[in-house]
Amino acid sequence: MLNDPSQKYRPFPPVNLPDRRWPGNILDKAPQWCSSDLRDGNQALAEPMDNARKRQFFDLLVKCGFKQIEVAFPSASQTDFDFVRGLIEEGLIPDDVVIQVLTPSRPDLIARTFEALKDVPRAIVHLYNATAPVFREVVFNQDQAATRELAVRGAQQIRQLCGQYSQTEWTFEYSPETFCFTELEFALEVCEAVADVWEPGAKRPMIINLPATVEVSTPNIYADQIEWFCRHFSRREQVSISVHPHNDRGTGVACAELAMLAGADRVEGCLFGNGERTGNVDIVTLALNLYTQGVAPQLDFSNLQAIVEAVEECNQLPVHPRHPYAGELVFTAFSGSHQDAIKKGFAAQKVTESPVWRVPYLPLDPADVGCSYEAVIRVNSQSGKSGAAWLLEQNHGLKLPRGLQIDFSKAVQRETDTHGKEMSTSDIWRLFRQRYGLTDQPGVKLLSYDIRSDEQNVCHFSARIRYRNEEQHIAGSGNGLLSGAADALRRSYDVQLEIGDYHEHTLGQQSHSRAVAYLSCRGRLGENYYGVGIDSDVSSASLQALFNAASAVMAD
Repeated sequence: MLNDPSQKYRPFPPVNLPDRRWPGNILDKAPQWCSSDLRDGNQALAEPMDNARKRQFFDLLVKCGFKQIEVAFPSASQTDFDFVRGLIEEGLIPDDVVIQVLTPSRPDLIARTFEALKDVPRAIVHLYNATAPVFREVVFNQDQAATRELAVRGAQQIRQLCGQYSQTEWTFEYSPETFCFTELEFALEVCEAVADVWEPGAKRPMIINLPATVEVSTPNIYADQIEWFCRHFSRREQVSISVHPHNDRGTGVACAELAMLAGADRVEGCLFGNGERTGNVDIVTLALNLYTQGVAPQLDFSNLQAIVEAVEECNQLPVHPRHPYAGELVFTAFSGSHQDAIKKGFAAQKVTESPVWRVPYLPLDPADVGCSYEAVIRVNSQSGKSGAAWLLEQNHGLKLPRGLQIDFSKAVQRETDTHGKEMSTSDIWRLFRQRYGLTDQPGVKLLSYDIRSDEQNVCHFSARIRYRNEEQHIAGSGNGLLSGAADALRRSYDVQLEIGDYHEHTLGQQSHSRAVAYLSCRGRLGENYYGVGIDSDVSSASLQALFNAASAVMAD
């Protein structure tokens, strides 16, 4: 890299628009969407899709709700030509969907494009030619007049062919390709000349597409360009203004959003941002950004994981685990503080009467896009007390008291520090059961018990237990069930336990649901021991929780 990059690269000049209005606008409706996955996305693949995968992708786009789909560059290859013909001849285009095809401004390629579209009920013919100085001077050796004339001749030929195929409902789209680094006045001049040929109106719909073919500036400058164009184009009310942002600077989504604020009606892009170089703008992110602001995007991503899998199969490209909304890890918290905030947010969401979503770190409810809450909190060495506790509550209905959360988190921390890997939900459940006695063979297992009170309200407790694979009888007394049982343990095994916190709740909502009891005890030297018991009888659950805590003492 150069110590002084200004010797080689020049900053993109700003637009003189001191009274720009887009910063004060808000997005309150979805744009017209056009998927370019089958054309722009497909031509960027190392192995372009075959006919079967293209049809699978087309069906997916229809299912997602796209009403405009750019399906091919039919003059570029026989494969693309045949795909368009197959859609038309086999009646695969739904009545509410319009297909779009792309063509450069060359007479033979325009003619070939119309051959591919024969008998289509409705279609968008997308004409383009590059207009920027670097293309005029370096690539094509053309001046402005020749560039404008190329666009006009293409528009004239398309209007003539549309007249010949009058049974089709035609929409004409024109792109001054490389708009974002074309002189604004010249881009406007070319688009005015093309519109003069087409004469747009209610019966002659037209789209002016203003691409960020290569990102060369910050998104605010692109927005200024769009607003400037919308203000100056003479037929603004008769055309739809479209944008086609790429992602070379990593700001394609921001470019599209700011362009919509600046007046764009329509967005072309691809699912998950596939496309040449760093890709096209990601329509999934754009749509769900609107959704999380309360705007219906008019696209259905309810089963987002299935869409990810289908796109990965068709494109033979993975969706990144950190991809907004769609990545495997985007709803996941490993950090202890994040997990604690999310856990409290879910708890508050359950009791609030407001339907408004307010969960920290989760701008979108994962359930809205078909994701389960199991992936929200995952436990590794970075996690704190809330992560494992939340998973136990979600998967097993356990609501751990704070002290038990802290004690178990330390056990989880030791486990994860030992092997350095994430712990699965099943790993956490196994560790919890082993640590707090919820196994088939706990250290001390309650078999039966009896309790009675005398005239002085002293509780006399007796029980049959299994300890070290032998049935044994223990007895003691106290001021209640648990104190009597603790006294029995002291008398039989010299176990000194002072009962501390006690909590219980039912597992489930039904009257016959099992109960779970959590118990903390303080040992002879002040150390804490915890036990958990689950039983259909709450007293039995409480006693087993005490015996499980005692088992840890007796094992030391």
